[in-house]
Amino acid sequence: MDLSVVIPLLNEAESLPELEEWIQKVMEENDFSYEIIFVDDGSTDGSWDVIKDLRKKNSHVKGIKFQRNYGKSAALNEGFKLSQGEVVITMDADLQDSPDEIPELRRKLLEENYDIVSGWKKKRYDNKLTKNLPSKLFNATTRKVSGIKLHDFNCGLKAYRKKVVKSIEVYGEMHRYIPLIAKWSGFRRFGEKEVEHRRRKYGETKFGWNRFVNGFLDLASIMFVGKFRKSPMHFFGLWGTVCFFIGFLIFLYLTISKFFFAETGLASRPLFFVALTLMIIGSQLFLTGFIGELIARNSPERNVYLIEETLTGDSHE
Repeated sequence: MDLSVVIPLLNEAESLPELEEWIQKVMEENDFSYEIIFVDDGSTDGSWDVIKDLRKKNSHVKGIKFQRNYGKSAALNEGFKLSQGEVVITMDADLQDSPDEIPELRRKLLEENYDIVSGWKKKRYDNKLTKNLPSKLFNATTRKVSGIKLHDFNCGLKAYRKKVVKSIEVYGEMHRYIPLIAKWSGFRRFGEKEVEHRRRKYGETKFGWNRFVNGFLDLASIMFVGKFRKSPMHFFGLWGTVCFFIGFLIFLYLTISKFFFAETGLASRPLFFVALTLMIIGSQLFLTGFIGELIARNSPERNVYLIEETLTGDSHE
């Protein structure tokens, strides 16, 4: 199969027939073998009934329905599991992403040898104060921290090689950081294409300020997990040792002052409590790292590696 189009949605019943018809037209014009996977993330407006009707008319349509709203990351993750296409395209269901971009995204991915090609909505029609400015700040921070030179991490319109979506797990609100998750899994080739951003035709935006704040918290989380997931002692043990050592040096200084310089009232000095606090924090951090190491060592994924090619005798896979 040439293409899988994965579309997470929440209360987009009005836009689905038009979107499906548009995608079908693009696929037939380019003679692609394809599937459209709609993932209904707990809609309450009859979106699932629309998807079932579309399925009756077009056998290329597939659907997944969540019992309640789990979020876009969960929807994408389940869509990735079901996808069979050589190239997987993700896009939003609100008609702000144009299906006409799909052929060029696929061409760029395959011919220019990328693992992921991300859309870049250079010209946007969103509210500048509530969405555009926070988005620019978010993208600038993510570029700096991750080292991935993309302008629009949160663009829903992306193209992936099949092996990428089958090698990663998207959870929580981590859909914003799929390129970073892919990077931690060993994929390094990222491309970008300027794409059309259309005005919303139906419904209301799902964006809110809480998503902006959560985005930075998720970035801190994924950076930590990606780097120290299998070796938590390298983080907690290091800083635990540093804190304990500084506290011990202060405590040693106070002890020498008491016994060699006959200073009194050391136990009531603020420096004494600083030393005691640092030693306690250091011990706790070290023990946290030790417990984390035990958990990591007993994890079923402790020795899961991605193998790109194997050479065994005369075979080449």
